[in-house]
Amino acid sequence: MARNAEKAMTTLARWRAAQLGENDKHKRRRPHLASECKSLYACEKWRMQIIREIAKKVAQIQNAGLGEFRIRDLNDEINKLLREKRHWEDQIKELGGPDYQRTGPRMLDHEGKEVPGNRGYKYFGAAKELPGVRELFEQEPPPPPRKTRAEMMKDIDADYYGYMDDDDGILIPLEMGAEKLSIQKAISDWKEKKERSLTHDEDEEVPDEEHIYAVEESDDEDVEKKKTEGDQKFIAHVPVPSQQEVEQALLRRRKQELLEKYGVQEQNQSL
Repeated sequence: MARNAEKAMTTLARWRAAQLGENDKHKRRRPHLASECKSLYACEKWRMQIIREIAKKVAQIQNAGLGEFRIRDLNDEINKLLREKRHWEDQIKELGGPDYQRTGPRMLDHEGKEVPGNRGYKYFGAAKELPGVRELFEQEPPPPPRKTRAEMMKDIDADYYGYMDDDDGILIPLEMGAEKLSIQKAISDWKEKKERSLTHDEDEEVPDEEHIYAVEESDDEDVEKKKTEGDQKFIAHVPVPSQQEVEQALLRRRKQELLEKYGVQEQNQSL
């Protein structure tokens, strides 16, 4: 009979041992769903295994020389492991274990800062420097503070209203030059106009203009009276009273006023 050691070396024995080893390895694989595990000890073990895998991949993603595609794949795998770790923590809490999501430490990067992200998706290491990701972490500068009315009034002086524009010594010479040019132009225009009028008078005589306000003389003194002053004649179209007639009219008006005033008083006294 063959010995036990020889029996173990046979092909059938080795195939059977391989089958048993694969079954044991399959049994030791982490469950796909955390809800399938009902042991608190096993849940704690799988959670620690996920944490070690996350730490390993976070250390790998710090290398910026891996390339853009490899860095993106590593970042996706880390976020997937984080979601799986959260499921195991929920299962541990449901089985009566500690609440790691409430009491556990925050996720920090190699600089000690909390890992930023958008809607639960986080970026680690060199993934934060990828094109299109860097803009997510750039903060816009705060707008400059608005000045109050009192602060703006501090900077207002005579120069603001234009009272010191002539102090630079540039504007006055320019204005003087422009003024001289305008005066010379006006004088030359006046001289040309005067010479043109003189030459026009020498060439032909200008006929006298017709006096449009002249009227025919009339003998009726009550309607029209003539008044001469120098060579020009002024004609009045209404009767003009003389000085004596004006004085007589004023005297009659004064008498009438006195009669009305004192006559009314005498009548009241008699009554």
